[in-house]
Amino acid sequence: MLRLVAAGHSNRRIAGTLYISPKTASVHVSRIIARLGVTGRGEAAAVAHRLRLFPEREEV
Repeated sequence: MLRLVAAGHSNRRIAGTLYISPKTASVHVSRIIARLGVTGRGEAAAVAHRLRLFPEREEV
């Protein structure tokens, strides 16, 4: 899911991709943000990219 957040997808798009409800996606994104100790989606994406968690420009 962090890969989708880092790619800039909305909760609704994440939900559609993973076949879950938008509310469930929202909860998961919130927990990822909390676990990373960041304040928002942009910061979570920056951490993911800085740590090179995902290959360059992989399509999702």
